[in-house]
Amino acid sequence: METTRYRPGFVDEVAELASLDDDIRERIEEVAEKTGFIPNVFLKLALRPGEFRAFMAYHDALMAKESGLSKTEREMIVVVTSAANSCMYCVVAHGAILRIHSKNPALSDQVATNYRLADLSPRQKAICAFALKVASGAHLIDEEDYGALHDIGLSDEEIWDTGAIAAFFALSNRMAGFTQMMPNPEFYSMARTKRT
Repeated sequence: METTRYRPGFVDEVAELASLDDDIRERIEEVAEKTGFIPNVFLKLALRPGEFRAFMAYHDALMAKESGLSKTEREMIVVVTSAANSCMYCVVAHGAILRIHSKNPALSDQVATNYRLADLSPRQKAICAFALKVASGAHLIDEEDYGALHDIGLSDEEIWDTGAIAAFFALSNRMAGFTQMMPNPEFYSMARTKRT
């Protein structure tokens, strides 16, 4: 039986900035002013304004709040989770952000490929291991997993944040995957040389 090929309109469609509600347009313009370009994820998600607002609210609650996790650690969680989920968009985009926060041009590639061999502290390796388990086998998490994180010095709040970031970006990875979202070319060259 032959299958009919079909490409949904949303794969190629992005929102028109000028047509967006003020709050969404202003949020996107703030990002563009900071980065010099509009990341593709914003114009794709803005096709559905209510979902855009909900997505960004949870993103900010996890990624912009004061936390025992550093910005570098949070981005490591995103990169290791996104690599496990084969999300090109998130590995490339958040890999760029990880390079910026860590000031290490090699770290995001190492974390995405094999965090176990990356130049990470034991704490950071434990965070990556737990994030991977949340992203790919959360039903297998048990007291031993929590104990290992507690033994390495993570608080309950930091364990929750690690799991929540991994879970949220597993959702994001799947959104980027089924919409066939591609990274902006600008992400590839960001922070590729060591800052002094």
